[in-house]
Amino acid sequence: MSCSTFMYLLTNYINGMLVFTYFKHPMFYENPRYVLFIHMVFNDIFEMSVALLLHIWLEIAPFMRVPICYFFLILAVTTTLNTPLNLAVMALERYVAICNPLRHAQICTLRRTYMAIAVIWFIGLIPGASDLFIVFAVEPLSFFKTSVYCIRENFFRSPAQVYKRIYIKTLYFTVVWLVILFTYLRIVYAARSASMSEKSSAKKARNTILLHGIQLMLSMLTFIAPFTEYIFWMLPSSWLLDLHYVRFFLVYILPRTLSPVIYGMRDDNFRKHFKGYQLCSSAKVKPSKEVVTISYKD
Repeated sequence: MSCSTFMYLLTNYINGMLVFTYFKHPMFYENPRYVLFIHMVFNDIFEMSVALLLHIWLEIAPFMRVPICYFFLILAVTTTLNTPLNLAVMALERYVAICNPLRHAQICTLRRTYMAIAVIWFIGLIPGASDLFIVFAVEPLSFFKTSVYCIRENFFRSPAQVYKRIYIKTLYFTVVWLVILFTYLRIVYAARSASMSEKSSAKKARNTILLHGIQLMLSMLTFIAPFTEYIFWMLPSSWLLDLHYVRFFLVYILPRTLSPVIYGMRDDNFRKHFKGYQLCSSAKVKPSKEVVTISYKD
């Protein structure tokens, strides 16, 4: 647990610096690209906090009341699905900036960016909310007064619910992969026909889309997490705690740790301000060496 906690604190420290820098300078919060990026940072902070709190809770008290458990699960599922959706919108914004630069300011306005974020949360909430309606329809009311081991599998008692979960995640990730592949190929094509002055920005946008793909692959680790649950139950119970810890670290902590490094530290504007903070913190006030003599006259 100490390793996950350390990575959580380190990541949120870097994320906190990104958020502080974002709100301090208008060049960030007036730019749709950075608005989408900081939304992903907030989502990662929220997701890691929920995942860590739930993990600690399950280690201390494995059984949890059903309503409290499902509340945490909906938050965890929604924030997990928000990440690939946000990556898709970020890729589309870079596509418009490179392939249609004259209309970028008209298409990617702040108002539309905030609307896109609201749509991301709405779409991310659909699977958890629909699962809740199914549980209400299938389970008796007495079920909500019981305590369960807080994993999603305890709420999916019919094969149809399991298949629904697999199909929805497959659909989400397929759509996001198609968006990232489409934007990458279009930006590569635009870079070939661009002038020398435009090739640099096109190359940066292409590399950014590649990083979106890497981040998406890390996000897809959550897709295989449910399948490991069935394997865990077939193993000796003495292994369960260690296996859950390893899965928790690899699926939820590690990908969110890499996000601020992949995006924040790579961005020239964020890096410039970070260097400014370093210089300010390392500056020392040197004591004066001037000697003042005081003479007393009778």
